[in-house]
Amino acid sequence: MATRTTAAEEPQKKTAAKKATAKKTTAKKAAPHKTTAKKASKPTKNLLIVESPSKAKTIKKYLGSKYEVLSSKGHIRDLPASRLGVDIENGFTPEYIIPRKDGKAALLKELKTAAKNSKSVYLATDPDREGEAIAWHLAQLLELDADAANRVTFNEVTRKAVTEGIKTPRVIDKDLVASQQTRRVLDRIVGYKLSPFLWHKVKYGLSAGRVQSVATRWVVDREREIEAFVPQEYWNLDAAFRNGAKEYTARFYGTADGKVTISSAAENQAIRTALEGQPYKVASLKEQEKFKQPAPPFTTFSLLQDASVHLNMAPQKTMSVAQALYEGIDVAGHGLIGLITYMRTDSLRVSDEARESAKAYIIDAYGEKYYPKAARVFKTPQGAQDAHEAIRPTDINLTPASIRKSLTNDQYRLYKLIWERFTASQMAAVIQHVRSVEIEANGYFFRASDTKKVFDGYSRLYRYSEESEETSAFPDLKEGDALDFKELISEQKFTQPPSRYTEASLIKALKENGIGRPSTVAPIVGTILERDYVEREGKALKPTQLGIVTTDLMIENFENIVDSAFTAEMEKQLDSVEEGSKTSLEVLNSFYGDFAAALEKAEANTERRRVETPIEESDEICELCGRKMVYKVSRFGRFLACPGYPECKNTKPVYVKAAGTCPTCGKGLVVRKTQKGKTYYSCESGAACGFRTWDIPTNETCPKCGKTLFRHFGNLVCVTEGCGYETAYKKPAKTENEEQ
Repeated sequence: MATRTTAAEEPQKKTAAKKATAKKTTAKKAAPHKTTAKKASKPTKNLLIVESPSKAKTIKKYLGSKYEVLSSKGHIRDLPASRLGVDIENGFTPEYIIPRKDGKAALLKELKTAAKNSKSVYLATDPDREGEAIAWHLAQLLELDADAANRVTFNEVTRKAVTEGIKTPRVIDKDLVASQQTRRVLDRIVGYKLSPFLWHKVKYGLSAGRVQSVATRWVVDREREIEAFVPQEYWNLDAAFRNGAKEYTARFYGTADGKVTISSAAENQAIRTALEGQPYKVASLKEQEKFKQPAPPFTTFSLLQDASVHLNMAPQKTMSVAQALYEGIDVAGHGLIGLITYMRTDSLRVSDEARESAKAYIIDAYGEKYYPKAARVFKTPQGAQDAHEAIRPTDINLTPASIRKSLTNDQYRLYKLIWERFTASQMAAVIQHVRSVEIEANGYFFRASDTKKVFDGYSRLYRYSEESEETSAFPDLKEGDALDFKELISEQKFTQPPSRYTEASLIKALKENGIGRPSTVAPIVGTILERDYVEREGKALKPTQLGIVTTDLMIENFENIVDSAFTAEMEKQLDSVEEGSKTSLEVLNSFYGDFAAALEKAEANTERRRVETPIEESDEICELCGRKMVYKVSRFGRFLACPGYPECKNTKPVYVKAAGTCPTCGKGLVVRKTQKGKTYYSCESGAACGFRTWDIPTNETCPKCGKTLFRHFGNLVCVTEGCGYETAYKKPAKTENEEQ
C-alpha cells in the first residue's frame, strides 16, 4: 500500500531530497570522468630565434610549418644607459636590465610564451661575438638548459646553409660570451668614467671611448704633421726623344754610382750643362712578362675601404646595406634569399663549393683561359679569427645585372662591388709585357719603362683603383742604339705634406695597427664625426678645435687610452679571453688599477680648458626673438640654438631636408622619425602647420593643382584636399654615372 505524506511531513521530505541531490552532484564533480577528460596537447613546433625581423622572414620561408621563427630585435637586455651598471668592487659584475624603450619587455613576454609552447628552442643569432652574447642572454631569460646544444649558426642565409645549421646545433660558446662581456664592461668603464672628466674640464656632453680616442688622435697628429711640414725643393729632369712623328721621354736617375736627387736650380743647371751636345744611347734594356694576381675577396675592413673609395659610401651605411643583403632580399623569381655571406669577418677563406661554382661560372661566361690552372686559396692573415668565410655572393649565378630590378640603388652598387671582387679573385692573372730601358749620356743615366697588356685576365671584369692604364712609351729598341735626342725638360717641384686621413685610409690604419674588429670598426669614424671631434673637408678628415683640445688633455692624463700600441694590446687581451687562455677578471684587473689612479690624479691636477669653437650660422630664424639660429653640438649630435642665450633659450633639432614642398603651406618638407624609428615626412614648420604623412615626397608636381606628388606604394598621388589626382609611379631612369 502506498504511503501518504501528511502536510506536516512535506517540508522535511523536500529538504532531505535536496540534500541527497546535492551529495550526488558533488560526488559526480569529484569523481574523474574517464571518457571526457582532455589531456594537455604536446607542442608540435620548434622555435628558432634570430636577431632581426627581416632575417626571420627569410628563414621562415626555408623552414616551413614545423618551425616558428621570431626575432629578438638585437640585444634583449643590456647595461643601463643612465649609470655605470658595473659593480667594480665585486669582480666587475655587469648589471643587465631589460630596456624600457623599444618594447623589449613585451617582446620578452612573447618569446617566453613561444618558448614554453615549443618542442625545442634554437638560438640562431648572428655568428659572431655579439650574436653569441645575445644567444646567451636569451638562454638565461628563457630559462634554457645552459649545457644544451641549442645554438645554431650559418654563414649565409640560404636554404642549404639554414637547414644544415639546424641539423648541427652546438652548445653556446661561453668563452666567446665572456670576451664580448669583457669588451662591453671595459668600454663602459672607459666611457662612463672618462666622459664626466671631460665634462668638468672641457665641455658638457663630451664622450671618450677606447678606440674613438685613438682614431681622433691620429687625425690630430696628422694635422700637426701637415702644419709643421717644411717643403723641400727638388727638380725633375726629363730627356725627350723623337720616334718619327712621336715623342717619348725618360727621367733622370743618376750616375753609375747610384741615384742622384737634384735639390736646387744650380744642380739642375750643372747637369744640363754637362749634357749639352752629348749623344744619348741605350745602355741597357730589360724585357719581362709580369703576372698580376687578383686581390682576395673582401673582408670587413677591405669592403669598408673600397665602398668608401669607389661608392663614396660611409662605413655605417655600408654595413647597413650589407646587413640587408645578408639577411634576405625578395628577388623576382627566387623569393626571399640572402645574397651575400656574413659581412663581419676578417677571414679570406672560401668554401670548396663556392670555388667550384665560381669555376663553372667563369669558364661558361669567359672561357677556359680565364680560369687559373689551379683554384685560388688565399691565406688568412695572422691574428685573424677566421670564424667565417670571406664576404662573397651566396650564388654567383645571381649576377648584379640579373637581379638589379629587385635591389635599391645602394644595394645594387654594393652587391655589384662584392660580386665582381669575388668573381675576379677566382679568375686568371693579368699578363703584362714590361720593358725597362736605361739611357746614358756623358755618364748620366735616364730611365723609362712601359707596359703592354698581353692577356686581360681578371681585369676583363674588375680593375683595382691603384692599377695604371696600359702604356707604350717608346719604340722597339736594343742595347747600343743611338737615340734621336730632342730636348731636356726641367721642372721645379716641392715635396708635399702627408695627406689627411679619409674614412678609407683611417680604416686601413686601424687594420694595420691591430685596432678594432670586424664587428666594431664601422661605427668608429661615424662616432668621431658625430661627436664633433673631426669634420669632413671634401673626403678628407680634419680635426676640430674641440678634437684638438680633448686629444691634448687625454695625452697629458691618459696616455695609454690614446696610445695605439696599448689599444692594440688590449684587443689581443680581449681575443685571449675568447680563446680561453685568459679570464675576464684578469684582463679587467690589469687595466683598471692604473686607469683609476690616472683618473684620480687628473681630476685633482687638471685645469679647465677653453675651446674656441667657431660659430656656424644657419638660415633658420628664431621665432621667439628673430635672431639667426646657430648650429651647436651635444652628445646627441647637432642641433639649432638661439645665439641670444640665456635671454632666449629656444632650440630646435636639425632635420634632413626631403624632396618637394608642403602641400598645406608651401614650405619645405623634412624627414622625421617616430620613437620606434619609423620614418615619416612633415612640414618644416612642425606644429605650426601640422602636415605629416607616411607617403614619400617626390620632386614631381601635380598636373592639376601644381602641388608636390607623393609616392603611395606603386602610385603617385596628390594629397592636397579636393584634388584627387593619382597615377602609376614610374621609377626614374638611371643616369650615366649610375649605369657605370
